[in-house]
This record gives sequence, C-alpha cells and structure tokens, in this order.
Amino acid sequence: MKDYRRREIALAAGLSAVAGYVDAIGFLKLGGFFVSFMSGNSTRLGVGIATGDWAMARTALMLIGLFVVGATLGALVARAAGEGRRSWVLALEAALLATGAGLIGLGFGPAGAGVVVLAMGAENAVFQRNGDVGLGLTYMTGTLVKIGQRIAAALTGGDRWAWVPFACLWLGLACGGALGAFAYLRWGVLALWAAAALIAVLAAATAWRDRAAEP
Repeated sequence: MKDYRRREIALAAGLSAVAGYVDAIGFLKLGGFFVSFMSGNSTRLGVGIATGDWAMARTALMLIGLFVVGATLGALVARAAGEGRRSWVLALEAALLATGAGLIGLGFGPAGAGVVVLAMGAENAVFQRNGDVGLGLTYMTGTLVKIGQRIAAALTGGDRWAWVPFACLWLGLACGGALGAFAYLRWGVLALWAAAALIAVLAAATAWRDRAAEP
C-alpha cells in the first residue's frame, strides 16, 4: 500500500465502496447470496453440499464461477491496455454494471445478476500489477489482517499510520454496503444504475488524467 499515492488510495477506497454498495443490493436481491464476496458464497456452497441443499450449492457455485470469469476478463483488459491505464478496466466494469442493471430491469433477473457478478470480478484488475492483484477491492478479510499487522508494527516502533489506508478500504466497503442496502430498500434494483454511472464517471476521469500525463 505504501507504493500507492494518496489519489490512488482514494480511488481504491471509492471502488471498495462501490463493491459494498453493489454487494448489499445483490445480497438483498438474491436472498443471502453475494455478488462480490466469494468467501461467503464458498461457505454457502459447502453448507449446501453438506445439507443436501443442491439449489444452494448450485447457485453458490455458479456465482463463484462467474466471478472468476469476470476477474479473468478484467485481467485480460488490463494486460491489453497496459496495467497503468486503469480507465479501460473501469469502462469494462461500468458497461457490465449497466448491462446487468438493464437486464434486471427488463425482467431477466438471473442473467442480470450474473453480469453484475462479472463486473465485480473485473473490478479487482483496476490495480493489477505484473498480472497480479495489487489491491483487493471487493474482499476485506486480508485487509483486516493487514490492519492488525500494521497496528502491531506501530506498537513496536514502526510506522504509526501505515494501517490507515487499509482501514479506509474497509470503511469504504462497509459504508458502501450500508448505502447500497438503503438504496435497494428505497428504489430496488434501479439503485444499480447509480453504481454504473459512478464507475463510468471514474473511467472518464481516469482516462482524461492518463491523457494529460502523456508526453
């Protein structure tokens, strides 16, 4: 995290908030399944297998598979565009979110939810470095571990504030989740359009900044 500038950390926290927002909508729409938190779906897969609830297991496995496909698409776009040109991955995510929202609005709920999962998988390629995830944006278990490790380092003479950027990522996801639940309860799946619009704006702003930085 220390290799990232403040502007990049702010972008990462914002994208984590979008992930939390979308995940809360997906959780409420899908009745307890997640569109970005695959650890939860993996647990539901295991429980479904153990209890013989094959519908649960099948749904969880399908969501996990789609997330992996989305992560693959995001990684391929990042490689093709150049990993420093994040606007391309953001544009992919915005297009997928808008497509998913549109399909759900037209009555194709399962297909739309699947496309939203693809978008969440793709988001993790925004900070891809050398083909690997630089910052995880849609899952926070590892981030919470890093917060604890940085606090331990601070208590033993290390950097006192190294834990703060990781805390910002977690806080973004948590606040985004609260906002997404509120939006879903008020507007239903139409709330997904706000996430698609925000990512589209971020994609355009990032593309403009990339062009401005070119010699």
